[in-house]
Amino acid sequence: MATLLYRLGRFAFRRRRLVALVWAVLLAAAAAAAFLAPPAASGQFSIPGTQAQQAFDLLDRRFPGSNADGATARVVFQARGDRKITDPAARAEVHKALAELQALPKVQAVTDPYRAKAISPDASIAYIQVSYRVPSIELSEADRDALQEAVHKARGGGLTVEVGGDALSAAPEGGATEAIGVAVAAVVLLVTFGSLIAAGLPLLTALVGIGVAVAAVTALSAPLELDDTTPILATMIGLAVGIDYALFIVSRHRAELAEGRDAAEAAGRATGTAGSAVVFAGLTVVIALAGLAVVGIPLLTKMGLAAAAAVVVAVLVALTLIPALLGFAGDKVLPRSRRAKGARPEGDGLGARWARLVLRFPVPVLLVTVAALGVIAIPAADMRLGLPDDGSQPVSTTQRRAYDLLSKGFGPGFNGPLVTVVDAAGAKDPQGAAARVAQQISGMPNVAAVLPPAFNRAGDTAMITVIPASGPADDRTEKLVRAIRGTAAEVKAATGARVLVTGQTAVAIDMSQKLDDALIPYLALVVGLAFLLLILVFRSLLVPLKAALGFLLSVLASLGAVVAVFQWGWLKDPLGVEVTGPVMSMMPIFLVGVVFGLAMDYEVFLVTRIREACVHGEDARQAVVTGFAHSARVVTAAAIIMISVFAGFIGFSDPMVKMIGFGLAIAVLFDAFAVRMTIVPAVLALLGKAAWWLPRRLDKVLPEVDVEGEKLNRPAPAAPQPQRELQVSGV
Repeated sequence: MATLLYRLGRFAFRRRRLVALVWAVLLAAAAAAAFLAPPAASGQFSIPGTQAQQAFDLLDRRFPGSNADGATARVVFQARGDRKITDPAARAEVHKALAELQALPKVQAVTDPYRAKAISPDASIAYIQVSYRVPSIELSEADRDALQEAVHKARGGGLTVEVGGDALSAAPEGGATEAIGVAVAAVVLLVTFGSLIAAGLPLLTALVGIGVAVAAVTALSAPLELDDTTPILATMIGLAVGIDYALFIVSRHRAELAEGRDAAEAAGRATGTAGSAVVFAGLTVVIALAGLAVVGIPLLTKMGLAAAAAVVVAVLVALTLIPALLGFAGDKVLPRSRRAKGARPEGDGLGARWARLVLRFPVPVLLVTVAALGVIAIPAADMRLGLPDDGSQPVSTTQRRAYDLLSKGFGPGFNGPLVTVVDAAGAKDPQGAAARVAQQISGMPNVAAVLPPAFNRAGDTAMITVIPASGPADDRTEKLVRAIRGTAAEVKAATGARVLVTGQTAVAIDMSQKLDDALIPYLALVVGLAFLLLILVFRSLLVPLKAALGFLLSVLASLGAVVAVFQWGWLKDPLGVEVTGPVMSMMPIFLVGVVFGLAMDYEVFLVTRIREACVHGEDARQAVVTGFAHSARVVTAAAIIMISVFAGFIGFSDPMVKMIGFGLAIAVLFDAFAVRMTIVPAVLALLGKAAWWLPRRLDKVLPEVDVEGEKLNRPAPAAPQPQRELQVSGV
């Protein structure tokens, strides 16, 4: 591996103009494809294999033309003071707004609240249901602006008017903190390298990699039906690892220059050694992200694959474009003072001193660090999962105000209705079967209302809307969903009809259950594959085991922090969290996947330098100090950069992106500084030589990948000398 990458690095250094031109062409081509690509055709969310999805698919077949996946909006009216929404003046204003909404483009149907009896019991609140012919993702900004304008006109008539629903859903908007994260990364790089050129290279190459990856993802959004957040997450992951991978190769290049090697040789060796670590670190991240496909949720699969593609591009950029740019930079990657005095090795530094301190007190350091992470992880035991809806929006938005008005006028369960589907195609009496189901549900606890069954034209399928007495995220609502589904066998035996439950609340429940069921297989797959990969890299059994256990500590602590902030409300104001509530259902498994990959980054970068010192003859304890002397500063800088990049996404308006950004930032903080920089040296000190134990039979079977670049230090075999012809004088 090291020899192959060494040759690649030297080639990129020598043919730097060609390599730079190739990446420039790739970036331009990807940008052009993204610019010319049509928008995504569908934003439909599906969870295959769940009852909620089965019911949705059945409705789509049995109620043709209903556009079940079409965008919807609820325009909510509230009469002020002692007025009633049924007063003639209020009725006139509502009908005026009704006419405005009917005239909007792409609107299929608008319900009259007075005919549909969509009026609260105290006659203070009413709502208009607006149904579009297309999904929300196909609505343009002009369509959303037209909806908002119609609502704004209605406000002038003395009524409080708010609007909710997915028709207002738009791409998440970023904040200033995203740019601040990149600025912090630039400052950290400048402090670390002491050279503008060296600091600029990781940023430049990371931006090139992100440009290529995100442009490609955008170009494929239409055929692959990618979600709006997918390019954002690809940017988040790709930018972080892109800077880190380039940082490690540039740092190793400078170290090789300090050893007195010429620039071409230094670039080759940096690519062969640090580049090998980049390849294996990138593989662990790709395994973790691509492994999300085992969950079986298309949205999560696409997010993982898009982010994995960004990581692959980042690895390729680090292995080719970085050596090429190092060729253009020459000795300017060194600080001006070192250029004047000549390259020389740096001193031990703070990293080596920290390692010596940990080695002096390994047991106390290990116990205190593990205990601290364990305390932070405690809130994770109280974690509640759910899907974001209008109730999770900031209170300043019209969506949240509409949600609150509907809860006030019609009860907390009105925003999370359950749709019970009666498939009576095999029943002798479809009407009787639907009536029986409706009657059974009416007698269940926690039911506020049951609307009469609505049949399709064929008369073989009915929809029964059930309004729970509790809110969508309430445990009692989940119990009601399970109680209705529990009657399916009895109804099937008695009438021959099939009963299914769907709706947003049922989807959230099914999704949480599906994610729970997939977590153990996912962990087994990802951790198992990465464990085998790390055995190959480190040629050890205990080091990969330690890496996996440290990762679990990081994840549990980060989930505890997410619960404390987004569910309990701790530090919510400084972090801009306006609404607390359940943790997004996908958050735990997504955090596990991403953090595992990133955690293995630091494990590979840090421990390969320690193993390299062992391979070159140092004892186990001194190898830890040497490894930290060479890599602790760079690992620290890389962690600060990654934390800054992830924290920058906390400024996004979308609650999901905000939560993911915080979760990843805090997870990197815990993993890099508590686990890799503290627990790792403590454990290695306690294990000693045993850390690198590997059964002989396994050692013989495993291929030699030479991540440490040992073969690069071996002298090349001497070329055979030509034999001289024997000359005899006097002949």
